[in-house]
Amino acid sequence: VAKDLGLQLPAMRDRSVRIVSEGRTQHFAVHGKTGHLVTAERIDREQLCESLQQCVLRCELIVEGQM
Repeated sequence: VAKDLGLQLPAMRDRSVRIVSEGRTQHFAVHGKTGHLVTAERIDREQLCESLQQCVLRCELIVEGQM
């Protein structure tokens, strides 16, 4: 995430970069020391998508301040 945004890690912390998922459960997070996108918890495909053939988890990246 840091590399894709062209930000250094300190700038990411200053801008409060975070991932927001649909629904209550936050499936993803930005690792504070590396800037990598990581899973925030174990993801159970059967629970989330039941019998759907294609399972898509949507999320948004929030960056405070101007880019």
